[in-house]
Amino acid sequence: MASGGSGLPVGAVGVGGPGDPPWSVRLDPDAGHPAPRPSVAEAAPERAAPASQGIGASPVRPDGALKVRGEFAFSSDLWADDMLWGATLRSPHPSATIRGIDVGAALAVPGVYAVLTAEDVPGDRYYGLDVADQPVLAVDEVCYRGEPVAIVAADHPETARRAVRRIVVDYRVREPVTDPEAALAGGRLVRHVPIRRGDPAAVAEVVVTGEYRVGMQDQAFLGPESGLAVPAPDGGVELYVATQWLHADQRQVAAALGLPAELVRLSLAGVGGAFGAREDLSMQVHASLLALRTGRPVKMVYGREESFVGHVHRHPAILRYEHGATRDGELVYVRARILLDGGAYTSTTPAVVANAASLGVGPYRVPNVTVDAYGVHTNNPPCGAMRGFGAVQACFGYESQMDRLAEAVGLDPVQVRVRNALAEGGVMPTGQVVEGPAPVARLLELVRDRPAPPPVGDDPRQLPGGVANTTTPEQVVRGVGYAIGIKNVCFSEGFDDYATARVRLELIGGEPTALVHTAAAEVGQGLVTVQAQIARTELGVERVVVATADTTVGSAGSSSASRQTYMTGGAVRAACRAVRAALVARLAGGPGAGGDEGGAGDDGDGQVDGGGLELAGGAVRDAAGRTLGTLVDLLGAGPVEETVRWRHRPTRPLDPVTGQGDAHVQYAFAAHRATVDVDPELGLVRVVEIATAQDVGRAINPQAVLGQIHGGTAQGLGLALMEELQVVDGVIRNPSFTDYLIPTVLDVPPMAVDVLELADPHAPYGLRGVGEPPTISATPAIVAAIRAATGLPLARVPVRPEHLTGTG
Repeated sequence: MASGGSGLPVGAVGVGGPGDPPWSVRLDPDAGHPAPRPSVAEAAPERAAPASQGIGASPVRPDGALKVRGEFAFSSDLWADDMLWGATLRSPHPSATIRGIDVGAALAVPGVYAVLTAEDVPGDRYYGLDVADQPVLAVDEVCYRGEPVAIVAADHPETARRAVRRIVVDYRVREPVTDPEAALAGGRLVRHVPIRRGDPAAVAEVVVTGEYRVGMQDQAFLGPESGLAVPAPDGGVELYVATQWLHADQRQVAAALGLPAELVRLSLAGVGGAFGAREDLSMQVHASLLALRTGRPVKMVYGREESFVGHVHRHPAILRYEHGATRDGELVYVRARILLDGGAYTSTTPAVVANAASLGVGPYRVPNVTVDAYGVHTNNPPCGAMRGFGAVQACFGYESQMDRLAEAVGLDPVQVRVRNALAEGGVMPTGQVVEGPAPVARLLELVRDRPAPPPVGDDPRQLPGGVANTTTPEQVVRGVGYAIGIKNVCFSEGFDDYATARVRLELIGGEPTALVHTAAAEVGQGLVTVQAQIARTELGVERVVVATADTTVGSAGSSSASRQTYMTGGAVRAACRAVRAALVARLAGGPGAGGDEGGAGDDGDGQVDGGGLELAGGAVRDAAGRTLGTLVDLLGAGPVEETVRWRHRPTRPLDPVTGQGDAHVQYAFAAHRATVDVDPELGLVRVVEIATAQDVGRAINPQAVLGQIHGGTAQGLGLALMEELQVVDGVIRNPSFTDYLIPTVLDVPPMAVDVLELADPHAPYGLRGVGEPPTISATPAIVAAIRAATGLPLARVPVRPEHLTGTG
């Protein structure tokens, strides 16, 4: 049995408690089942991994040691001979018209090779993921502070920056619209998503209401926006860039350059974190424009302050909820109004609004639902994708409400949630039936039943305030809080969501070797490792090479929505099975499999008919394990290569009036219990421990699963206690890691993790997206714990010291 990242075999149960290491885990696929449950391989028509480093194992990541040693090549490390440097002039105003731009003084700077404005954009002047409303360079107005106005190429980065400062722009400043309520009243609506189910006039014996606010969180990746554009002899451009979606970038860049897509070739450079902020373009078009104008490679690297205005952020939210229930705590209705500030341009706001609406009541059974979610334009910085994607904001609202309801009906926080927990076969407010496992109650019970952390001690390092020694044990109040969240996986609402994989099996040095090529962006989540694991499992070989992601293979979609292991993993699996079918045909002396989009023998879900044969140990074997032929012999006739475009089951758009429809592919769930110590006098909080439980369907790579859970929880902690871009009158006041605080190793507590493996019948290997759910419920659990310690309502995140001391 394969070993997980905890040292435990997958399927075993380890007991975690106060004496465990800081990162303890229980891999618990049998939780909640009275009798031994079949493994995922038995529950779904899948194979157990025939290779030692296949699915279910935790092989060493190829980038791991390089990153630890500081030897990994990130996009900001790119270099080319004869390279120029690009820099960007950005608007100092949140809202203004442009009456003129004078670039003469900038062009006169020695070492400057080009200064470009909107007049120099040869193709489309506007771009966007779904709505092309964002200017490549400001045309006749600016709509947020930091909007790009002009770009410069020079022979040294400081020369480029000096030239930028000499560009003169004649602005007529306008009064910015920065209040989302005013924006909504003023008709600046991006999208309204209503959800209507049951009786809109339903009444209840117990009613609790609340208004909640979520601040603007930044993805805070450590690697700034950067890339290198190289002009090509055919008139095109080669772009090496850190991104989340190569083909979406290619489409938008080609349109702006006025070139066919095949002349704009993108390759993934080393990505220093993403979390949604690299879905939108940053410097891609600008570097390409400068490279084509000068005929020389152009590199662009943002500084930290520029990065804060150079990418989208999490949508700030205002949430108003009313929950009605019976006296014993069963939900009768939920009414909600969710307002999201999308900032200056559209980006992914429509999809974020849909998520906030469709997931807006949480993982609970609610017969009567009225939800209205709105996204609006303001002159604040643009907002778009960030881990959790609308579900984070909604979860803070509905989980705060569940705590209020628990208090109102005299139940503890876990009891009221379990009493209303969604289960398999339950119906969402959109009318969609949850077809896979939904262990909401079980996840809550797992975190509740974890041993409590040790009581407050005398060690100042373990007190709020730490070694500053501002707090004594007598001042500390402890609190415990709970939360659970729900998140959709993959793209929704009828989007044509697919991933493409090319797999080639050949002899290299006399050894069967699989080459896997996709355009899926490795952004630090371990996707390269997962692709290799799947190929080893399906093809029965140990030697796998994963090619650099680029646009010479079909799109894999974005590394977002917790979708890549599901989608690109599914595509790699399907392509491997097409290769297997071709080898079986070769063994039988028949023609090889074709290479069309569906893959030979593909039944539409990646299931390829191999005649009951499998590849294992470098050979083709029958069901009895007998060897029918070796790969060395079969590949002697030449390599086998298959390309497959793979899709998940279809979804449908939400009805624009009722919000009804099967909009989502899959649902994922995670629960948290947070224990905090608070010094109410000084407003200091220390998170003592976080227990979390999550159903992952199948742990393809157990160590990577734990990494995602730990990292997501840490981001949720950041939103709960410290992370917020302070935007005043459209201006970011804290654009640095000195003033924008993120959790460090001293802030992140020990975590105790329960991982369930309850197979999703529709997913490859039964897996379930992992990356986002931990972020969603971590924030409300921590805030609930602070409420329990202080008795304060705390209706806004992040919670600041002044909220606890009553001074702000």
